Amino acid sequence: MESVESRFLRYVKIDTQSDPTSQTVPSTDTQQRFLRMIAEEMTEIGVSGVTVDENGYVMGRIPANTDRIVPAIGFIAHVDTSPDTCGKGVNPQIKKYNGGDISLNQNIIMSPSEFPELDKYIGHTLITTDGTTLLGADDKAGVAEILTAAGYIIHSGIEHGDIIIGFTPDEEIGRGADHFDVEKFGAEFAYTVDGGPEGELEYENFNAAGVRIEINGVNIHPGYAKGKMINALRISPEFNSMIPESDCPEFTEGYEGFLHLVKISGAVDHAVMEYIIRDHDRTKFEEKKLLIKQIVSVLNEKYGDGTVSCAVTDQYYNMREVIERSPEIIELASRAMKNCGVRPDIKPIRGGTDGARLSFMGLPCPNLFAGGENFHGKYEFISIETMHKAVDVIIEIIKLTASDC
Repeated sequence: MESVESRFLRYVKIDTQSDPTSQTVPSTDTQQRFLRMIAEEMTEIGVSGVTVDENGYVMGRIPANTDRIVPAIGFIAHVDTSPDTCGKGVNPQIKKYNGGDISLNQNIIMSPSEFPELDKYIGHTLITTDGTTLLGADDKAGVAEILTAAGYIIHSGIEHGDIIIGFTPDEEIGRGADHFDVEKFGAEFAYTVDGGPEGELEYENFNAAGVRIEINGVNIHPGYAKGKMINALRISPEFNSMIPESDCPEFTEGYEGFLHLVKISGAVDHAVMEYIIRDHDRTKFEEKKLLIKQIVSVLNEKYGDGTVSCAVTDQYYNMREVIERSPEIIELASRAMKNCGVRPDIKPIRGGTDGARLSFMGLPCPNLFAGGENFHGKYEFISIETMHKAVDVIIEIIKLTASDC
């Protein structure tokens, strides 16, 4: 059987970045090709009924090998990598880490002084970037870990119920669950394998919304602009200044939410601002959306009706609302981790996963660690030892699910 690290090293060399500007599903052809490759590998290792639907979603099943009634359990990962940093030409490097600085290339050093999490990995074998691209552990580590665990289960003879495997496109651009067929998937509950360091177990995430602000100005020759010009470019920073600094992401942590300006563009006569709103608390989430609308109202009173408009679109909600109805699936994952010598680290996600939306679609789906650190950038890395632990935990969850029945 292929090792998890060998599988991972193959996968990261394939460019599968998603594209937020694309209207296709998947958003890039490279994802489609990779998904079909993964489907072929699933069939080769013995997964049954593997399908790739018209949107690229891959599903397959390892049929139960027991007559006892055991819940069907699912494992899900996404194949796309973030568009934030180059994902083409990934050149992974393997380094035994004994502490100190890591030279990614002649010009880029990864140092514990800037990345103190490195100190946790002394004695580990790390896979890093070469300093020019992201690595792709988010979430090709999850893909590799699920398939490695699947291969072991199929060939080991361990008693198990139905195991359902799914791989999705476009998670990084917020579309990963858009076309996921929960009924076809057929699991009673599932886990995304899309978390960070060893032990992460997450069932709380942000409530999330996207905001588009449009500012309609009036452009007049500046020599004759007095009393006539309305400069959309000047109103843009005025709008942003009315958001409390304490509500910006660089000043928040833990359960604290934020409003984040992610893009601004335009000219004197028209400008567009894009924000994201995040908060674990549903009431505070609604308050942040209300603040945006209040700022719009204030500026329209100052500059005239229709000068500023906003569109607020909810994106996903905190899956805690769903998962708390099924606490046994968190306890199951916690026990599996402890049995594998992993200390569960249950904490909120300061982001979102496919599992959040899937939970509200009827598939309770907390998130397990995959092992990566510093996602979406050139300092991304992963420990081979942690990847092996992730595989062990998946296998142990499957074993416990059967033994508990």
